Amino acid sequence: PGIYVCAKCDHELFSSRAKYEHSSPWPAFTETLRGDSVAKREERPGALKVTCGKCGNGLGHEFLNDGPKKGQSRF
Repeated sequence: PGIYVCAKCDHELFSSRAKYEHSSPWPAFTETLRGDSVAKREERPGALKVTCGKCGNGLGHEFLNDGPKKGQSRF
């Protein structure tokens, strides 16, 4: 339980309350902690590249409509 932060700059990214189990080996979250927690850019249709909103460190991807509920995205 707690807050997930960027490994490079300690910027707050996700709350453990937004984490859920997914078939991927990577942690999955339904939402960011704040609006400025991450930056996103489209990498390909259905997938956004996610970086730290403060320092730009690569965090992975957001997969659109691949969350625990219909229509919800997964970080």
